[in-house]
Order: sequence, then structure tokens, then C-alpha cells
Amino acid sequence: QVQLVESGGGVVQAGGSLRLSCAASGSIFSINAMGWYRQAPGKQRELVAGISKGGSRNYVDSVKGRFTISRDNTKNTWYLQMNSLKPEDTAVYYCAADISSPRSDSTKYWGQGTQVTVSS
Repeated sequence: QVQLVESGGGVVQAGGSLRLSCAASGSIFSINAMGWYRQAPGKQRELVAGISKGGSRNYVDSVKGRFTISRDNTKNTWYLQMNSLKPEDTAVYYCAADISSPRSDSTKYWGQGTQVTVSS
């Protein structure tokens, strides 16, 4: 079985920074694409940032220049550094990854979600 465990959410004032972490554990052959999603109240879940196995990154326009996604393959962990936070960044943030394991080909797994609240 594969599990994703997130950490790093919290409450911060506008202009502040937070770093989210997501650690994958279990029977893992390889972690392919990794990403961070968020869902604000009354809104659909959206992809905030993604990083491929090869290191290519993509971001939703609203966070470009402020958020940075990175990964540490030796630890099966990836991060979302969030700077210059705005109240509109308030949401539950979820990590996700496409993971291959002994039991299955590439399957998407999700973290439990962590609340990020940005006060004005």
C-alpha cells in the first residue's frame, strides 16, 4: 500500500510564507508526476503546481512567481514553497502523485489535505 502524508499548513498573514511537504511511503517502484492541488470553499479543486519525473514544472497562472514546487527523490518527498501569500490562496491543499507499485501500474494517490489560511 502507498500513503501520502502532508505537513506544513497553517495560518499566516498576507505577504508571509509557508512550505508544504508531502512524503510518500509504502511499496513504491517509482514516483512519476507529483503535484499540489487546492480547493477553496465553494470552488472546484485545481492544480496549483506539478513536477514531472524529469523535473519539468508547471504552475497555475495565479501562483507563478510566488510558489515553487520541488522534489527530493531520495526521500520520496516533494514540497511547495509558497511566498507572498494572498488571502485568495486560502484553501485546503492536497498533494498527489502518480506512483507505480508491485501491485499496480501508475496510479494516482492523494494526501489527506492540509489547511492554509491567509489573513488580510
